[in-house]
Amino acid sequence: MKNIVIADDSALARMFIRRCLEIAGLGDANFYEASDGSEAIVKMKEVAADLLVTDLTMPNMNGIELMRRISVSPRLNGTPVLVVTSAGNEEQRKELMSLGATQILSKPVNPAMLAAAINEIRQKNQGFSNGEG
Repeated sequence: MKNIVIADDSALARMFIRRCLEIAGLGDANFYEASDGSEAIVKMKEVAADLLVTDLTMPNMNGIELMRRISVSPRLNGTPVLVVTSAGNEEQRKELMSLGATQILSKPVNPAMLAAAINEIRQKNQGFSNGEG
């Protein structure tokens, strides 16, 4: 079973992303929510996350700092990361990719966009980080 962490400071956005992922074929996954990057790191470690879906603009620890911390963590580095954000310029996108972001989508997103991104992540990672598909 997949463990997916969704990090966004908006509860409504987290709910929408979760629903889109369910529609995209991940209805059997376990979903865990975080309202900022600090919570996301804790959840990722607690549940051995197979996928992180994160926003960039969050309080306490934003998405870029979250990606920096993941990239230097032996336990978390390699976890596929889908960034879904309304923020971010080309320079930030390049930094995110260099830090290990698997996909970056610009809001607003819809279920079809998320499904396509998830399918690409599955192909790149032969499932998700723990080898389950």
